[in-house]
Amino acid sequence: MIQTLKEALRGSKQDFTEGSLKRAIVLLAVPMVLELSMESLFAIVNVFWVAGLGASAVATVGLTEALITVVFAVAMGLCAGATSFVARRIGEKDPAGASAAAGQAILLGLAASVIVGAPAAYFAKDLLGFMTEDPAVLENGYRFTTVMFGGCGSILLIFLINAIFRGAGDAAIAMRVLILSNLINLVLDPCLIFGLGPFPQLGVTGSAFATTCGRSGGVAYQLYRLFQPGGRVTLRLSHLTPDIKLMTGMLRVSLPGMFQYSIGMISWVFLSRIVARFGATATAGYTIAIRIIMFSILPSWALGGAAATLMGQNLGAGKPDRSERAV
Repeated sequence: MIQTLKEALRGSKQDFTEGSLKRAIVLLAVPMVLELSMESLFAIVNVFWVAGLGASAVATVGLTEALITVVFAVAMGLCAGATSFVARRIGEKDPAGASAAAGQAILLGLAASVIVGAPAAYFAKDLLGFMTEDPAVLENGYRFTTVMFGGCGSILLIFLINAIFRGAGDAAIAMRVLILSNLINLVLDPCLIFGLGPFPQLGVTGSAFATTCGRSGGVAYQLYRLFQPGGRVTLRLSHLTPDIKLMTGMLRVSLPGMFQYSIGMISWVFLSRIVARFGATATAGYTIAIRIIMFSILPSWALGGAAATLMGQNLGAGKPDRSERAV
């Protein structure tokens, strides 16, 4: 078991259509748990540093991230489609098909980031005003909301490309992406919030810039790995030419997932709005508590991700019975 855990963290080429399913689940789920932990750490690090600015600043972060969950719903729906298509092609031993699916998934992510992010960034102050009437939160926080929605492309792409890696069975790479992103965020957060060294003092808005820079750095590393030859999925510029038929098929798979995740995420928006009526302090407490609770949910998400990869690859390999056992 120790050797398997080391291999899961190190990452290696595996054929998940053969061999022990228990070992395959460990190899996929362990890096996924750590990857999701890193994603949750983004929010915890941000709140930790922003807490030094007071309850209004923490409330701004919490209310904005409640709104950003709509972007997460779109991202998670697209992730379901990307993982499904890439995993099936890998199971069919069709790496060229997997690369083509990856390219179309990235194009869909870029399109979604413009469609969702641009109007949301423009109406950021109105959206924050929908969540709260607290003047301190509105006046000091709407720039944070603007930057976060303006950088939603980095959110969509970091989720989506990691879903491509997971579908291909490269969960360890997805884990490393989030570790790198968190390190960038961890360094930039206090520097941009409090104006340390040569950095400007931006207050709560600095946290938004740090988060966006961290995720953008992760996306840059993802693209570097995708364009590097020798991986399970190797991207070329030709894969980024729109293929309407493939994109339509991927959207058909993704839309039910978007709708499913949107139900939960929109309920979170309205719950946060209700909490905001009790003031910035209550919202700040709610924001911090939610981030702590998220860690208890991560193992189930990781196991679900492992099951999705195993099911897709084994269906592609023509082994539906093995897919059922994996689930």
